[in-house]
Amino acid sequence: MMEKLQRFGGAMFTPVSLFAFAGISVAITIIMQNPLIVGEIATEGTAWYSIWSILEEGAWTIFNQMELLFLIGLSIGLAKKAQGRAAMEALVVYLTFNYFVSGILQQFGPTFGVDFSQEVGGDSGLKMIAGIKTLDTNILGAIVIALIVVWLHDRYFEKKLPDWLGIFQGSAYVVILGFFVMIPMGVLTSWLWPMVQNGIASLQGFMANSGTFGVWIYIFLERLLIPTGLHHFVYVPFNFGPAIVEGGLQRFWAENMVTFAQSTESLKTLFPEGGFALHGNSKVFAAPGIALAFYFTARKENRKKVAALLIPVTLTAVLAGITEPLDFTFLFLAPALFVVHALLAATMSALMYTFGVVGDFGGGALSMMSKNWIPLFANHWDTYLIQFAVGLSFTFIYFILFRFLINKFNLKTPGREAIDGEAKLYTKKDYKFKKAQEKGAPITSFEGANQYTERALTFLDAFGGSENIASVTNCATRLRVTVKDLEMVHSDAAFKAGGAHGVVRNGRNFQVIVGLSVPQVREQFELLTSQGIKGEINL
Repeated sequence: MMEKLQRFGGAMFTPVSLFAFAGISVAITIIMQNPLIVGEIATEGTAWYSIWSILEEGAWTIFNQMELLFLIGLSIGLAKKAQGRAAMEALVVYLTFNYFVSGILQQFGPTFGVDFSQEVGGDSGLKMIAGIKTLDTNILGAIVIALIVVWLHDRYFEKKLPDWLGIFQGSAYVVILGFFVMIPMGVLTSWLWPMVQNGIASLQGFMANSGTFGVWIYIFLERLLIPTGLHHFVYVPFNFGPAIVEGGLQRFWAENMVTFAQSTESLKTLFPEGGFALHGNSKVFAAPGIALAFYFTARKENRKKVAALLIPVTLTAVLAGITEPLDFTFLFLAPALFVVHALLAATMSALMYTFGVVGDFGGGALSMMSKNWIPLFANHWDTYLIQFAVGLSFTFIYFILFRFLINKFNLKTPGREAIDGEAKLYTKKDYKFKKAQEKGAPITSFEGANQYTERALTFLDAFGGSENIASVTNCATRLRVTVKDLEMVHSDAAFKAGGAHGVVRNGRNFQVIVGLSVPQVREQFELLTSQGIKGEINL
């Protein structure tokens, strides 16, 4: 079960990875249309305003089509074969499902307690999805349909039909089955989802009024579950789904940012739900404290090397909000520190929320700047002053506490081993490949090979070759692989030879910490696996 949940969590990252750029783009285009920030040039009717208005329309693409993105992304991430075909099948079946729901409600809306004549949006519970007026099942509906289609695809895509029915094989067969499955799904959704919507509305009210404790629990779980990959289950419903506000926190904030910027009321009064979007503060303020603790507890002769490793990952964490290379370093070497990190991160955000800090703070400093600090500074500078005061205080707390714990318990964080030790963010070894086992050709001669092929081949060889691979997926920075035979998997050193930052082992399930290039490495890994290739490493 854990393997399936981790695979699902990794697949969720496929669409989620698109939202960072989309959020910043929306924020910038809104800022550029605000006369309070850029002056009279942004007055409605000017050429400047018109151009940025057009750009804003494009910037909303990801948010306006979230359901389709999650549908396609999950299908690609979860299907075990012919992922592109699975995505096409999922799209057709999902559209069919929504047409069924639309037709049912047009004919029998009052029976299900739905006034289908209402305009979409607001409290109607209705939405336009791909031009179809239907129930607003949000990303949850897309996820459920994707799971159904992936199951049908993996089970029936390769089914052989009689020759005279051959035209209905493959994707056509999956879509046909999906068509008939969607009929009862449409009826059940039309009956049950309006009740679910009422329940969600009640939950939103409860979470919004749960105060500091609710924020603390949310942030704690979001951080603590990172090693398992299940943190996606925590933040996705809040950020992109209806768990706390309709449409998700990011969309709601972007839509109301100008209104919040012009108001002199406190942001907490205007948007109390914004406490559930403070998890990015641990990326901006915790990372420097952690890095400084690593640096000052390293051996003096190793500090220059440790600094060279820490500076880029710390800047990545602070500016872009990508913390996993740093998180997994001390998670792998000193797991107890990760629990401390989760506790401190939750406490920092809860304290900020207590003093009135809310907004869209899920990313790094660049995201915070474009979505919060610049557009709202004029009327809410005091809120951001509090944010920095609390945040920098916790930078110091992280540094002092981590340094104390590392020294007290002699934790082997980067640079505390001898110069030739392995306690570092990553190991680079010069290596080359002699030949692939098939045809004796160099690996770079295979179709589709690129600069990521050698890393993928190193990992494939370390897993015991393509015949030992049961499944492959990835999340933000980790290649997730399930193997058939544990005895065929090599030691961590074999993975580090390919540039891995570390390896997390859980039975037959492995997480190779690759870094931000993991999607490209996974693509090559799957290509090599499909070709049955094994490489020989010459260290």
